[in-house]
Amino acid sequence: MATNPKEFPERFIDLKRQIVDSGPEGQGHFIAAWNELLRELAIARKNFKDKGSEYIPQVEFEELNSLTPEKTEEIKKCGCVVVKNVVDDEDAIKWKEAVKDYISANPSIPGFPEENKQFFHMYWSKSQVKARSHPNVLATQNWLNSFYRADDSASLKTPLVYADRLRIRQPGPTWKHHPPHVDGGAIERWEDPGLRNVFDEILKGNWKAHDPYDLEKRLKANSNIYGRPGQARWLALSDTRPNEGTIQFFPDVKLSNAYLIMRPFFRLVSPLVAEDPLDEKNWEFDVSYPDFPGITYDGEFFFGPRPTDATHPHLKVSESMISVPHVKPGDMVFWHCDLIHAVEFDHKGMNDSSVMYIPAAPGTPKNWSYIERQKEHFLRGAPPPDFPQNDGEIGFKDLANEGDFLSELGKRAMGLGIVSA
Repeated sequence: MATNPKEFPERFIDLKRQIVDSGPEGQGHFIAAWNELLRELAIARKNFKDKGSEYIPQVEFEELNSLTPEKTEEIKKCGCVVVKNVVDDEDAIKWKEAVKDYISANPSIPGFPEENKQFFHMYWSKSQVKARSHPNVLATQNWLNSFYRADDSASLKTPLVYADRLRIRQPGPTWKHHPPHVDGGAIERWEDPGLRNVFDEILKGNWKAHDPYDLEKRLKANSNIYGRPGQARWLALSDTRPNEGTIQFFPDVKLSNAYLIMRPFFRLVSPLVAEDPLDEKNWEFDVSYPDFPGITYDGEFFFGPRPTDATHPHLKVSESMISVPHVKPGDMVFWHCDLIHAVEFDHKGMNDSSVMYIPAAPGTPKNWSYIERQKEHFLRGAPPPDFPQNDGEIGFKDLANEGDFLSELGKRAMGLGIVSA
């Protein structure tokens, strides 16, 4: 995130005027869609509050291939799901203990907070490699990839390994490292023509027609046009309940996408027309300012989106972020790449809250290209290409190797052992 935010360049005023029809008819349609969205958000916020963690869908690993269409649609609507019992508890617990041994044997592993590391920039421990290559983990990823639509449906049946980090969070002090945010694209959501096309129906004022699972459009998108350094889904390694440092979601991916994309085209009127600042009468269409709320600019890079109650008041993230239900070792939590998520500020439990980040990645051409590069980094012990480059785990004790994969499919998902026909 930008530590010293700068004002947005004036050229973004022109961008806003280019990507939304600000003529009388187009503006009227856009405003009507915005007002309808605000009403839908109010209903959603109430539902979140009433149901709490029960709002987050939960399914058993064994029932993934027999879910009703209604349950599948519920999961897609929320944009997140807890999959129970993907891995045996005993295996997940053993992996965590082995991770701790790996950290003890290699104390130079970078992480934060610096004085008491709990988030570790490590990728190639034996436990992480085993978890990513576990047949049930790969099967779960395959099931999730099937939610998306693509012309080449075969790519959705080929899970790939995207190596990421892990967290062993201890009880205690407030954790402010992961406030509500969205991964995969900051200003690019509006500026990059490819990524903007993912949200084209929203920008036309037809947000109800937006399909967050249209993979074909995403294949042409560039979510990092400024070369921003560093850009999940995780496997639980501990028994963690709400208020114990777990993850939170705004569990409606279509509504949150629509609001995030439309928000920069509206401004709160002054003085207020209605008493409640959230009332639709208090918001006017305005493309005369260059800012994009929730996006920060440091003069070189753009960061975000990071919605707050100030930048995105109708989301009320201080109240509407829902903690996932109780998870046990071996459970997995997945969320859509556009979903607003956060880590609870407080950990009031007695034990650590530990997770491995294991995203689901389909076998698209762009992803295969990345896997080829990532493979070379794995073989050296270097950080994956998407992450800051340094010596990483080169020369570390007990560094994983090709013999630590639990399945041939897991090896192929890492680009290893592929034989050309």
